Amino acid sequence: MNRLRANSGPVLAVTALWPITRAVMLWLLVHDASPLLGGGAVDREVWRLYFHWYGVLAHGAFPAHDTLWQYPPGAGTVLLAPGLLPWLTYFQAFVALTLAADALVMAALVRAGTRPGRSLHGAVLWTAGLPLLLQLPLARYDVEVTALAVLSLLAMARSPRAGGAFAALGALVKVWPALVLLGTPRGRTTRGAWAWAAATGALSLGLLAVVFDHPLSFLRQQGGRGVQIESLGGTALNLARRTGWSGRERYQYGSVELVGPYVHTVATAFLALTVVAFALLVVWRVRARRWTEATPFDAALSAVLLFTVTSRVISPQYMIWLVGLAAVCLTSRHTSQRPVAVLVLAATALSTLVFPMHYGEIVDGTWTGCLLLVARNGILAAAAVLSFTRLRRAARPIGKSAQRPEPRPDSDRLPDRAVSLS
Repeated sequence: MNRLRANSGPVLAVTALWPITRAVMLWLLVHDASPLLGGGAVDREVWRLYFHWYGVLAHGAFPAHDTLWQYPPGAGTVLLAPGLLPWLTYFQAFVALTLAADALVMAALVRAGTRPGRSLHGAVLWTAGLPLLLQLPLARYDVEVTALAVLSLLAMARSPRAGGAFAALGALVKVWPALVLLGTPRGRTTRGAWAWAAATGALSLGLLAVVFDHPLSFLRQQGGRGVQIESLGGTALNLARRTGWSGRERYQYGSVELVGPYVHTVATAFLALTVVAFALLVVWRVRARRWTEATPFDAALSAVLLFTVTSRVISPQYMIWLVGLAAVCLTSRHTSQRPVAVLVLAATALSTLVFPMHYGEIVDGTWTGCLLLVARNGILAAAAVLSFTRLRRAARPIGKSAQRPEPRPDSDRLPDRAVSLS
């Protein structure tokens, strides 16, 4: 009771901030046609592309021959969900469900932040950080995906089974939520979470395969993607355009990609870097000797950052994932990722300048566009390196204290103090 009274002021402040910021985001969405806000490019994806896919999915098939369909089969359920609100248009229902998922994330972060030894900083970061992307989060389904990842991480300590199930459902919508299982403590927590993730994923995929035709058609479209202009590889090629490189931009696979000499080499190099990033994360997990309640959170943020900066594609909505994971980290006072969260916010703000505000400069490869990409992607790269460095250091034993017997981190509830696994 005393804890609730002590937190009532901050909780009310965060709760009041959410509808204010979301009202501003809705206003921006209504005025999306403004040239400064992208000239209609943001909301067009919902009422044109998503609504088209809704019509295909409603007939029991995935859009197998559409090169823009590059998502796991679980995405189909999210795109069909607006049909549950038939009194609204598809666009209105989509935005309403996105706001509901957004509110669920905020509520989960507030609840986690009011527990003993926790912090409301995560709820504040989510509530105030997401609007840095202006209206974009309301016109993409990445908020729903992030909600599943956030729920997975926050549920893990009390119920590894629920945590694993949420992660699997998220991975069926967009693959990256599977990475939140990387930092689960060894022992019963990992066995429970990973087993339930596998079972939930297999069962859900089986059901989708029964209901819909061509559930794995997205794999063919993903394999054909090149180097998107907003990725780190695209940044290098865009700079090369300023020094005489003969390549150019082309709209394909749902984004602006760069085509020309050496593009395949750059794409291959970044695929190799993704493999290296995965290997580093595996080595970290094998060698890690200390776990705190924040370790699963920190590992998830670090993993997604590493996979983001080594990807051939960095879309602006990827920042929604990073803001959500950074917010989860900040719910714990043991997190090693506080400076990383600051870098994520800076990169999020710059992403708005990249898209939609100055996307024409990016596509044309002007110096302004190049410098914006260098700044945003440079911060993301620095955040990824810093995140993994701090994650690795936090996993090292602390002197002799690490040799004292400690409770094993395989219970359903992690202790607040660090745990030695040596």
